[in-house]
Amino acid sequence: MAKIFCVANQKGGVGKTTTTVNLAAGLAKVGQRVLMVDLDPQGNATMGSGVDKRQLQYTLYDVLLESATIAEARVKSEKLIEGGCSYDILGANRELAGAEVELVDVERREKRLKEALAQVDAEYDFVLIDCPPSLSMLTLNGLCSAHGVIVPMQCEYFALEGLTDLVNTIKQVHANLNPDLEIIGLLRVMFDPRVTLQAQVSDQLKAHFGDKVFDAVIPRNVRLAEAPSYGLPGVVFDPASKGAQAFISFAEEMVARIQKMKRA
Repeated sequence: MAKIFCVANQKGGVGKTTTTVNLAAGLAKVGQRVLMVDLDPQGNATMGSGVDKRQLQYTLYDVLLESATIAEARVKSEKLIEGGCSYDILGANRELAGAEVELVDVERREKRLKEALAQVDAEYDFVLIDCPPSLSMLTLNGLCSAHGVIVPMQCEYFALEGLTDLVNTIKQVHANLNPDLEIIGLLRVMFDPRVTLQAQVSDQLKAHFGDKVFDAVIPRNVRLAEAPSYGLPGVVFDPASKGAQAFISFAEEMVARIQKMKRA
């Protein structure tokens, strides 16, 4: 049975897509079967995984409107296969923005993704969903499908305010739509230990959230920033970089955490 996780934060520009594609690549590299779902109409996670969003025959849009199954719509990237860490991609493009309007009067509209994922559940160990920054019908589909939420965040005070909003949203979805939903962990990203403020906020996070804060820390890294322009996760683009190594450590920590959850 696949463990399904949303990578979400209602604040934009915090590295959600970078986290999703690199965690997917990292998990694949340590031997996990992974499906990455791009829930953002911008399609950045699709392009960052080496897939041209303009050339897709079917996308998440078709899956949500039930004109295609995930088995029909998912694709593999040749670049990822060559890089030795292939995962399946359920891509998105601008069409997905139209799904918001088309799903308004549809029955089970917030459960469409959950029902589609149930059909391929046995084929994966992890499903990672890259959520848009807004709380929309698309994000709601992701949260209703997931067992938990991974929250990438920068160690800045404005990020703490955004985290409060996200925690409240997760509580509402947990209470009304998905009793399985919980925060799996907070991932500190774009971290620079030389900045005193970041170290202080990091300490506050650990004091308040305890073991919900992942041990792995993703440093601010130029190679991670360059990788999307080549249509690759940083883990494949430059495996020796500090950013790539940090994501491999994060993938290993995720696997260990899930195994611990299963035993509990």
